[in-house]
Amino acid sequence: MAAALIGGLVGKGQAPGGIRVVELQPETRARLAAQFGIVCVDAVAAALPLGEVVVLAVKPQQMRAAVQALKPQLARELVISIAAGIRLADLSRWLGGYPTLVRCMPNTPALIGAGISGLYAGAAIAAGQRALAEIILGAVGATLWVSEESQLDPVTAISGSGPAYVFYFIEALQQAAQEMGFSAEDARKLAVETFAGTAKLAAQSPEHLALLRERVTSRGGTTERALASMEADGVRSLIVRALHAANQRAHELGEQLGTDE
Repeated sequence: MAAALIGGLVGKGQAPGGIRVVELQPETRARLAAQFGIVCVDAVAAALPLGEVVVLAVKPQQMRAAVQALKPQLARELVISIAAGIRLADLSRWLGGYPTLVRCMPNTPALIGAGISGLYAGAAIAAGQRALAEIILGAVGATLWVSEESQLDPVTAISGSGPAYVFYFIEALQQAAQEMGFSAEDARKLAVETFAGTAKLAAQSPEHLALLRERVTSRGGTTERALASMEADGVRSLIVRALHAANQRAHELGEQLGTDE
């Protein structure tokens, strides 16, 4: 995700020289430096002075250890966390009570500039810093601010995990096409292009999704038969139930990751 953000920013005109990355792995440092022309170092001390914005793009389980070297260097910088499950209260505590924090939840389509990120700003965030956070996450797709941090759990369940559900459904379309006689290559093309085109139509149309669906569903036709089968099997309710389960798990992970043990 860090590479996606760097690529998005550079692609939108950010000078590579204004981006510094702290990365422990030598191979990754070399790759990022070569790919984007940015400065990559192996420690926070080598990246000083800090820039206007600090982005924490580490695995949630590594966050507490990763910020220890950063804590004494912070002054008034905007700190953006993209680590899933790490709540701002816990991050602030690990940073010695530092208040200028934004938490966000991007998703993997950010890799091609087509993501969506949910963002939540702490109380100490000024309007200009909020705008900076939106510029950075907006470099890889759409943004959505939430008014309560707890709303990032359902953001995680719906859009953060959502690409996996979409891939799952595309796999099912491909499987059915293959069972009906198409090659794997042609089945994949039918499934992917159908999903991509439909999503684009939904994004560009102001009409309700139900109306768009009804326009494809002719009385007594093939679409009606398929949807009737899905309704009989409770597909919609199963999907909604699964998303509630993901939301609950996001809440549980926040509880677990925020401990000091």
